[in-house]
Amino acid sequence: MLYRKFGNTGVDISVLGFGAMRLPSVHKDGKNVFDYEESARMMLRAYELGVNYFDTAPLYCDCESETIVGRALKSIRDKVYVSTKYSVRSALGSDFRQGLEASLKKLDMEYIDFYHLWGINWETYENRLTAPGGPLEEARKAKEEGLIRHISFSFHDKAENMGRLAETGQFETVLAQYNLLDRSHEEGFARAHARGLGTVVMGPVGGGRLGVPSEKIRSLIPGGARSNPELALRFVLSNPHVSCALSGMSTMEQVEENCRVADRGDALSAEELEAVNAAVRENKKLADLYCTGCKYCMPCPQEVNIAVCFQLMNYHRVYEITDYARAEYKNIGMPWMAGKNASFCNECGVCETKCPQKLAIRDQLRETDKVLGGG
Repeated sequence: MLYRKFGNTGVDISVLGFGAMRLPSVHKDGKNVFDYEESARMMLRAYELGVNYFDTAPLYCDCESETIVGRALKSIRDKVYVSTKYSVRSALGSDFRQGLEASLKKLDMEYIDFYHLWGINWETYENRLTAPGGPLEEARKAKEEGLIRHISFSFHDKAENMGRLAETGQFETVLAQYNLLDRSHEEGFARAHARGLGTVVMGPVGGGRLGVPSEKIRSLIPGGARSNPELALRFVLSNPHVSCALSGMSTMEQVEENCRVADRGDALSAEELEAVNAAVRENKKLADLYCTGCKYCMPCPQEVNIAVCFQLMNYHRVYEITDYARAEYKNIGMPWMAGKNASFCNECGVCETKCPQKLAIRDQLRETDKVLGGG
């Protein structure tokens, strides 16, 4: 396993991290039943193969992840680094302390190595985190008490704000999404790295998008790759501003495969990176012919999430990750994906009057529903 300097924290971190958000489970009697023993075997095997960074959160795995991680790592606690998170609900420091103590209890640990202020944005930072007696002040107190070792943040805001947050000097590490298909945070990772923050990537395989079979994805580099996940991990770890790629693993096979790729130290060559970048640029041009994602067409009077519908259609058309696109299309309208799918379009045409590209949106929505929804 390869290790990289984790910013200015004084820690060397494995280039592959274990994300405990998709631990093995079975659906029984209307709920998910998590396999504590298999989860422990997977984490201990990852440790044997060199992984020393394990990431969890209070809400992962139906709120069981922290407990599972704590039990799994108990025998090797002093040999690994554990990361968990606090969701900023208010500017009250008491909320922070309650969240921290709850995580310590579930983990059954005396301290947390990397404690993230979870999913913050610039507005949250200005209006909640920095308030007198607020979460940041309490985090510093907890660090002085030895309850946490390093103050971190995870990020889901506009791309330009990632660097701004890193440059406040308040944080030691950052966790944000980055992969072949989502590269908007490249500059933010560079700015964070330059500032001395440790940098961890979540979603290196695109939340599953790059994990499904696709010859188009594998052929992005000359000679191809053994699998999409292999190419995805190699791409992320080729970025010199990335300390670690965090993978949510749910099977022992995934542990073995991801560790094999990380152990090779086989970053993409300059030639391979240029081939990937050239192919991605060409694919973006093709995708933009269908939709640039500007969202000027929205909101739709029928609440159709036009942008998401077309994004999924582009995954099918441009990258040939059709199974993923169809599965996600079914999720439109669920609590985690707002709006409605293309089948709800009544062809009023309002969207087409607002589209700067003058796209035939109604025709494309019909095609999208036919291909992805079977309509």
